[in-house]
Amino acid sequence: MRLYDYFRSSAAYRVRIALNVKGISYESLGVDLRAPASVQRSADFLAVNPEGLVPVLVDGERTFTQSLAIIEYLEETRPQPPLLPRVPRERAQVRALALAVACDIHPLNNLRVLNYLRESLHADEAAVNSWYAHWIAQGFTALEAQVQNTSGDGRCMFGKAVTLADVCLVPQMANAHRMKCDVAPYPTLRGICTHLEALPAFAKAAPQAQRNPNQGA
Repeated sequence: MRLYDYFRSSAAYRVRIALNVKGISYESLGVDLRAPASVQRSADFLAVNPEGLVPVLVDGERTFTQSLAIIEYLEETRPQPPLLPRVPRERAQVRALALAVACDIHPLNNLRVLNYLRESLHADEAAVNSWYAHWIAQGFTALEAQVQNTSGDGRCMFGKAVTLADVCLVPQMANAHRMKCDVAPYPTLRGICTHLEALPAFAKAAPQAQRNPNQGA
């Protein structure tokens, strides 16, 4: 397997965690999203993914895009250990938690949106940071209330095992810390992340454990 990846991409971070949880070896192909490199806009990369987004997973002759679709593919083809519960109602609950991050929080705060605010709407950094913090607060406030009912042990988002919801939460929390958002109001989420980040599959997937394109190593 090959993964087109960017070390700080939340979506790519999710896929790295899922691959590690399932013990799947892969080759990482770095795609530097930052200007002036902007590799995602190059003709070579657009031939791989016309959306110009990471992650992209290549498994044999098949190419897969969109992080949650990639993880669902991994779940269906390499089902152990599972990232989704077997009971349908529980699967739906886990997916809802994951989608709250992947669809409601992350799209408003990803790099291309922030760059549009800066470049096209001429927002200064204070305004961009305020935008980011607003959507983090709105999303995390709802998740904090939900996981108080869904977490079985205060160490995972749902029940007592790692699920797709955890795979989505940890990268979003890492970005919130990087953007200096106030996460003090979310003690349950912070406790879950502290536990998860210490697990080998999560630690190995963390941005600081990846090759930084600026460092060349």
